[in-house]
Order: sequence, then structure tokens, then C-alpha cells
Amino acid sequence: MQKPAKGTPAAGKKAAGFTPEERAAMKERVQELKAAARRGRRADPADDEGAVLAKIAQMPEPDRAMGTRLHAIIKASAPALSPRLWYGMPAYAKDGKVVCFFQSAKKFNTRYATVGFSDKANLDDGALWPTAFALKALTAAEAARIDALVKQAVS
Repeated sequence: MQKPAKGTPAAGKKAAGFTPEERAAMKERVQELKAAARRGRRADPADDEGAVLAKIAQMPEPDRAMGTRLHAIIKASAPALSPRLWYGMPAYAKDGKVVCFFQSAKKFNTRYATVGFSDKANLDDGALWPTAFALKALTAAEAARIDALVKQAVS
């Protein structure tokens, strides 16, 4: 009897790979890139913001309320950031590069939403610093901290 080739699942075992949620996010990213290519240089920033607000409106509560408030905080803290979709998530970019994003808990079936920052964010602090934050509620204290982080990220 032959052994299965390396890299193939044994009988009855499922192959490790991307989750359905990860595959869906990748498909959303492909659609975003295709839409951007179709719009080309005539892209209207209002279209991108409308897409972000529509994506937030599709989120279940309490993520919808947090996403709406977070959108307002980021727009007020860093008007230079442009809202856009990124892997199907609301994101905010500077010079076309995503600086921060909001990930609904539903996106990857996690127990909390996430506010994250890319490597383009100016958050460096020594040799170790956080780039993503779990968000269960958006109180005044969290809003103030996010405001400060966003301002630092674009500084």
C-alpha cells in the first residue's frame, strides 16, 4: 500500500488552507481592484467614501455603531486620509496606501472587532509596538485613544 504524497491530506483529513472567510476577503479585494481599474483617473473620492459607509451599514450591531463612530473619528482626526474599501473592510489611506482599517467581528467570525494599522502608519515605538487593537465597545476613552493613534499614524 502506498503512502500519500507529502503535502496531500491523508484519508479523512481536510487539507489546511484558507478559510471561507479568507477566500471571501480575497475575492472582495479582487473586485475592489477591478472597480478601481475601471474608474481609472476619473475616480471620485466620494464614491469610495460611499462604498465605505455602505459597508459599515451592512455590519451587524454593535459593529455598525462602532464603525460609524470610528469613521467620524478618523475623518476628524486625519482629514488627509481617504476612505476606501480594503479586502472588504473600511480602510483609510494616505497617498493610496492603507494606514488604518476597521474589521468587523463578523468578518472572520471573531469575538471582537479590530482597529488595525498597516506598516505605513507612523506608530514605531522602539523594537515592539501594537498594530491592531481589539474593540468590544467604543467609549469616550477608546475614542480618545484611537484619535491619538490615528494622528500619530499620519504624522
